[in-house]
Amino acid sequence: MSFHTRALLVVGALATLLVTLTGCGAPAGLAGQLTVVGSTALQPLVDEAARQFMAEHPQAQITVNGGGSGFGLTQVATGAAQIGNSDIFANEKPDIDASALEDHKVAVVGIAAVVNPNAGVDNVTQAQLIDIFTGKVNNWKQVGGHDVKITVINRAKGSGTRATFKQYALLGNEEMESQSEDSSGAVRKIVAETPGAVSYLALSYIDSSVRALKLNGVEPTAANIANGTYPVWAYEHMYTKGPANGLAKTFIDYILSDKVQRDLIPKLGYIPVVDMKVSR
Repeated sequence: MSFHTRALLVVGALATLLVTLTGCGAPAGLAGQLTVVGSTALQPLVDEAARQFMAEHPQAQITVNGGGSGFGLTQVATGAAQIGNSDIFANEKPDIDASALEDHKVAVVGIAAVVNPNAGVDNVTQAQLIDIFTGKVNNWKQVGGHDVKITVINRAKGSGTRATFKQYALLGNEEMESQSEDSSGAVRKIVAETPGAVSYLALSYIDSSVRALKLNGVEPTAANIANGTYPVWAYEHMYTKGPANGLAKTFIDYILSDKVQRDLIPKLGYIPVVDMKVSR
C-alpha cells in the first residue's frame, strides 16, 4: 500500500471520528423533529424538559405548543402532532378513538380556585364554590369577603383543566355563562388585573399575583393532593398514536427519568405519579 493510499485512509478515519464526536451521527431517538401540543397546564413542564433535552442533544428539535387538552388529543389522533398533552383521559373526549392512542402518565397536577387578592377571602366551602361558579353568589361579601362584585373567568370548553375543575371542585354542576380563555397564562393575567375576579389554575401557574383558595379549609398543596385530602387534581398525560417510538419515545422516557421526576417536576409545582397515595 502506497503512502498516499495510507494517508487517505487515515484522513477518512479521522473524518468519520469527527462526525461521530460532533453528533452528526446521532443515534435514532436522539435526533429529528418532534411536535408536542395540547394542555397548557402541562406546558411549563414540557417546555422546560424540552429545553434541557435539546441542550443535551443538539440534533433534536422539539416544538411545544398549547391549545388545550382537546386540541392535543385531536392533533395526535390525526397525526398532526407526535405527542398530544392532556389533563383528561382520551376516552373522555368525544369523537376520539382512544383505542388508537397510547397513554403515558408523566405527572399529576393540582388545580385550585384563584381570586384577585382584593376579594378578601382565602377559603371557601365546596357549596360556596359551586354557588360562585353557577352564579347564585355574585358578591364576595356573601361568602365572608369584601363588598366586591364577583367576576367569573372560565376556561374554554375543550380545556382539560376546566373538565377536571367541573368534575371534582363543582361536582359536575354546570358553570354560569361567562368570559372564557384558552390559556392558563391569560387566565392568571385577567384574574390578577380584574377586581373581584375568580377562576381556576393548575398549581404550576399560581404565583403571587393571584390568591389560591383553600377548599373546605384544605390548602391545595402537593402533600394534600398526594394523600387524597385535596380532591381537585388530574393526571398529566402525553399521548402518542400507537406505541411511542423514535424521538417521541426518547423524550417521554426522559420526562419519566429520575432527573425530571425528582428534580424538575416538584420544582415546577407538579407531583410525580409515584408519590400519589390515591389513584383514579
